[in-house]
Amino acid sequence: MEETREETPQDLRNLALKVAGLLEEAGQHALHDQLNPRNLAQPSTENADRGPRYKLEVDNKIMRFMSARIADIAHFDGFWTTRPAESRPGQRYWYIGKIDGVTNYVRRMSEWTVTAALFEFGPDNEPKPIIGIVHAPALGLTYLAARGAGAVRIHKTAVGEKRDKVVPSMTSSLDGSVLSYGMSFIPSESQRALDVASSLAGRPADIKRVGPVSLDLCKVADGTYDAYFEPMLHVWDIAGIAAGTVVVWEAQGTLSRWDGERIHWRHDNDVVASNGLIIRELQHYLQQYPWLDSINQR
Repeated sequence: MEETREETPQDLRNLALKVAGLLEEAGQHALHDQLNPRNLAQPSTENADRGPRYKLEVDNKIMRFMSARIADIAHFDGFWTTRPAESRPGQRYWYIGKIDGVTNYVRRMSEWTVTAALFEFGPDNEPKPIIGIVHAPALGLTYLAARGAGAVRIHKTAVGEKRDKVVPSMTSSLDGSVLSYGMSFIPSESQRALDVASSLAGRPADIKRVGPVSLDLCKVADGTYDAYFEPMLHVWDIAGIAAGTVVVWEAQGTLSRWDGERIHWRHDNDVVASNGLIIRELQHYLQQYPWLDSINQR
C-alpha cells in the first residue's frame, strides 16, 4: 500500500502560485474590459436608497474561467458559495471573489483586485482560510500567502518580475503612523468610519482612503500602512477579506474584529488589521463606536 505524503507548507505555496497564474490570466481579461471605452456598468436600482450597486458582466467571466480551470490544478471539495450546510473537518473550498473595488473599477482607477482564498475546515469544524491570493492587474501587483509558508509580493514590470518577502512596518505608536480606512455606501456604516477617522485627527501622520479591502489588508502586511480599519464589512466582502487575511497572518501582522474577537467567516464583521504594534492604541478609538449601534440604526 502506497504511503500518502504529508502536505508541506511548500506544497501549499506551490498550489498558491499555480492559482495565482490563473487569477492573473483572469485579471488581464478584466483589465481589458476596464480599458474598453464602452460603458462598463450601470448602477442598479435595487436597494437604491442604500447607495449605488453595480452588476458587472466581467464578474461572471471571472467566475466561469476560474471555476473551469482551478479543478485541473488540485483536488478540493467545492466552492465556498455552493458548499453544503454541513462540512467535515479537512474539507476545502475555494472562494473566488468578484471584482473587489468595483467603484474604482467602473471609474477606471487602478486600485481594484481579483481574489481567491482556500478555506479549510478544522477539527472544530470551523472554516479558516489557508491560502490567499490578491491580484491587482492595473498595478501589476500580486500578493500571495499560504499557511506556514510566509507571504510574498510579486511586482511585474517592463524589465521583469520582482519578488519580495512581505513584512509589516515597525511603527510602534499611532503618533506619526499612516492608517487606511474603508467606508460603506450605507450611510450609518460610513458615518462610523468617519467618526473614528475624526477622533484620530492629530495623531497619525496621514489617514488614507483608497480601497479595496483586499488591497488595503495587503498594504498593512507589506508596511505601506501601519493599520487599516473598516466597519461592517458584509458577507459579500468575505472573499476579499479572506484572501487579504492570509497575507496579513503570514506576514506576522494582526487581524480581528474591532472588539478583538476573531473574524467570523459567515457573518458581517468590523475589521481591523495592524502591524501588531499599534493595535491596542487603535482599538481604544474603535471601541468607542461598537457595531451594534450601526445594527440598531438600520
